[in-house]
Amino acid sequence: MAPPTYKQSSELATLQMEAGNWEAARSHWMDALALAADPAEVMLELSYVESLAGHFRVAREWTLRAVQAGPGSIDAVFSLVQRLRTFNEVPILRGVVAALLGNQRTPHELLVECARQLSNLNDFGMALRCAEAAMAKAPADWNARLVRGQLLAHHARIEEAAMDFDWVLQRNPRVAIAWWLRSRLYKQTLQSNHVPQLRNLLRTPGLQPFDVAAVARALHKELDDIGDHDGAWQALEILCKAKRSSVHYDPMESRRLVDRLIEWPPGDALGTSRQEVDKVPVFVVGMYRSGTTLIEQLLDASPQVRALGELSDFTNAMRYATDHYCKGPIDIAIAERAYGIDFAEVGRRYMDGVAWRLADEHFFIDKLPSNFLSIGFICRALPQAKILHMVRDPVATCFSNLRELFSDVNQYTYDQHELADYFLQYRRLMAHWHEAFPGRILDVDYAGLTADPEATMREVAAFCSINYVDGMRSTASSARAVATASSIQVREGVVRREIPRWAPYARQLQPLIGALREGGVEIGGLLE
Repeated sequence: MAPPTYKQSSELATLQMEAGNWEAARSHWMDALALAADPAEVMLELSYVESLAGHFRVAREWTLRAVQAGPGSIDAVFSLVQRLRTFNEVPILRGVVAALLGNQRTPHELLVECARQLSNLNDFGMALRCAEAAMAKAPADWNARLVRGQLLAHHARIEEAAMDFDWVLQRNPRVAIAWWLRSRLYKQTLQSNHVPQLRNLLRTPGLQPFDVAAVARALHKELDDIGDHDGAWQALEILCKAKRSSVHYDPMESRRLVDRLIEWPPGDALGTSRQEVDKVPVFVVGMYRSGTTLIEQLLDASPQVRALGELSDFTNAMRYATDHYCKGPIDIAIAERAYGIDFAEVGRRYMDGVAWRLADEHFFIDKLPSNFLSIGFICRALPQAKILHMVRDPVATCFSNLRELFSDVNQYTYDQHELADYFLQYRRLMAHWHEAFPGRILDVDYAGLTADPEATMREVAAFCSINYVDGMRSTASSARAVATASSIQVREGVVRREIPRWAPYARQLQPLIGALREGGVEIGGLLE
């Protein structure tokens, strides 16, 4: 019997992958590898198999081998770019992208994908170069326009971003995400808004859940801008229903994760290494939409500080140490596998991973809010780290999450009861971290920060051992690109609101408020 051909082996491997038979898929891909004209393409398939089988390190190794082999097809290069992002191999990815930018034959679709992946890794400068190069090759491609518009908005080039989004919508008004991105740029008025167009689009049959959510988010924002709060709430309900129908979220899984983290023994709060260090990470954590972007921008005014945005580097170091890939910052498997790992090595891998981003500054900011889940691991791995925990009014925080449209994270934010439950788990875990690692975490009150920026920032600077400078009172001192949900809002500077954004929706938010109160959260202010 003749041995299988490459085509036969690859087809068998694909069938086994679709069936979830990772061992058989691996075997067939290994057969295909011996016959492949483009070995890198098969190596990338093996990387996917090993990831799905739960083998993070081997999956990463196959991706790095694919880099050395050099993919021969455009599809393989697409896959390579995506895999390098998965494993947070940013310097290698930048090298691949630099070569693509220097090749006149690189298709614009690949440049758009490079821009997306680099943007996800907070490399906004190179991402914008890719988007501009894609536009030069295909000025009529609306995907390239959308990506460039997003990146221009990150760089505070608002009018240029609006022109890109408007260009797309003039040619195809059914591009839902363009409406959402466009609505974020400016506050709408009674005289100038897109409410009729958005309502008409929502009535269009056949819209996918994400498209419904994106249009509803834009409509909610514009109606809120012009003071139609009843209409805005109806749009918000459409957003939440559409998004919740398309995500899988189990509140019990979040509870089990918090339980597992709390079970961890405190250990040595200073970790295993106390030597002097050249660079000090400042982790800014908390619930999303709690003011983490604001404090990052304020700290960035210091010449001692470099703000790096939301990084996945610590997650990546934990994935490598536990040989497990998780979709979010952490999961139960990582918490369980972390017993016995070398936390000093986790710290070294983390510092090596961010080194390419750093310059002469002694401090750098890693602002991934959900790193609050990993504080116990951070304290063990990085004894020099400073941890700033942003604390904001519970209802304001939860409402701001409820009305946001996240990509594939924060799946608990589209139902009031699930959101309240997650907030309670977050609060329970933060109380534990304070007890387990006394003195390692500074709570920063958002209300105090907006009421008296100087006093709060002096306290923050002292905690971090950063020299206070007057520029820390205003975000105007920072010109860095910002890609979070607060990217437009933070440009307004430090704003104290006498009446919170959720106040007009207090009646509709009673399920959330009631669940928070039942969980022991004190809620006062406008509700008293």
